[in-house]
Amino acid sequence: MENKAHALAAGVFVLVVSALLALLAVWLTRDNTKRDLYEMSTGETISGLQTQSAVRFRGVPVGKVESIGFDAKVKGNVLVGISVDRAAPVTRSTFATVASQGVTGLGYIQLDDDGGSTERLQPNDSDPPRIPLKPGGIDKLLKQGDVIFDQVEQASVRLNKLLSDENRQAITTAVKQLSEAAGSINRIAQGLEPTVATLPALSRDARSTMQSLKAASDDVGATSRRLNAKGGALDKLSDGGTALANGVETFSAATLPKLGEVADETARTMRQLRRTVNAVDDNPQALIFGNGPPLPGPGEPGFSANGGKK
Repeated sequence: MENKAHALAAGVFVLVVSALLALLAVWLTRDNTKRDLYEMSTGETISGLQTQSAVRFRGVPVGKVESIGFDAKVKGNVLVGISVDRAAPVTRSTFATVASQGVTGLGYIQLDDDGGSTERLQPNDSDPPRIPLKPGGIDKLLKQGDVIFDQVEQASVRLNKLLSDENRQAITTAVKQLSEAAGSINRIAQGLEPTVATLPALSRDARSTMQSLKAASDDVGATSRRLNAKGGALDKLSDGGTALANGVETFSAATLPKLGEVADETARTMRQLRRTVNAVDDNPQALIFGNGPPLPGPGEPGFSANGGKK
């Protein structure tokens, strides 16, 4: 009987401990977070996504995938149901994409917001509102796969043409010509070494010349400033020119008319003197006896062809 009592006590102890462990597990795994239900409908492939997959808002865990099935409202679309923490800022401009986790490739829902609206998307568990599900990076890559393959094929064809025998021969020839050109440049550089060696001296001479030119320019500038200064040579020359112009104007206005009158009088005097000389030349005795009466002319009494001499 005593052994049975010990066995019964041990069994009761095991049951109590098991119940306590179960209660502890339930307490540790309890989730008091309030979540709202949302749906997403898409015609894209959602490979890697499964129930209990994580839902993140800009990388922050906010919920999980509750269900995956077909959309009864849109034929052929996949309907994904998610539960999101009520504290998450889900608005009317919030959208979702399917992303993959690192190396494992397991999918999860990534929520984001483009900031187009600040109005919160009101939850309704009986008819959950729908969040747009946009194609993710993998879907875009798959869509562009055919285009990428075509471009790779075209690039391969062009590469084969580029590496043809003729092009390889042309490339080899071009490399040889480049090598020869490099050697020519090297020889030219060696020939220029003496000239380069004289460049510092030329530079010093040029610097000295520039300094001399600068000094001469400064002297010319100082001379120009002295000439242009008030009371300077140019100013005095201008005053002299003005005085000369005034003198010429006075000479033209007063002296020239008088000189003209004197010239006229001189001309008249010269004409009279010429007539007097001519008269004396014709009748020299007039200087002694005077002019006398004028000789008779042709047709007048006493006219004589030999000048009155008989």
